[in-house]
Amino acid sequence: MKRKNITTGAPWEKKVGYSRAVRIGNTIEVSGTVAIKDNVVVGVNDPYLQTKRILEIIDNVLQQAGGSINDVIRTRIFVTNINDWEEVGRAHGEIFQHIMPATTMVEVSKLISDEFLLEIEATAVVT
Repeated sequence: MKRKNITTGAPWEKKVGYSRAVRIGNTIEVSGTVAIKDNVVVGVNDPYLQTKRILEIIDNVLQQAGGSINDVIRTRIFVTNINDWEEVGRAHGEIFQHIMPATTMVEVSKLISDEFLLEIEATAVVT
């Protein structure tokens, strides 16, 4: 099967050696994504806004890979404060209420910057 790496040009991609997403066949795996735009953290101290921005980034990269947010079958959400689950869940639900992917939300001790409240990964299958 042919492999397609989707990159965004973020400096971390080359430094760490990863792609924003990888598509092989009809499966797209999206790397852990945080709320950033133009090198500025979006929604500092606001888990709802951060979730919305992350899902926007994921949707964009899925489109670059030939898929869409409607193809998502699984999300993995890593939060630094599990008490934010309702705000994160509200934003996730606004996007996925009709798609209903499998999901996991877990609390982690820290992300790469204290300004990031959560990180989301996604798996999509294009049918």
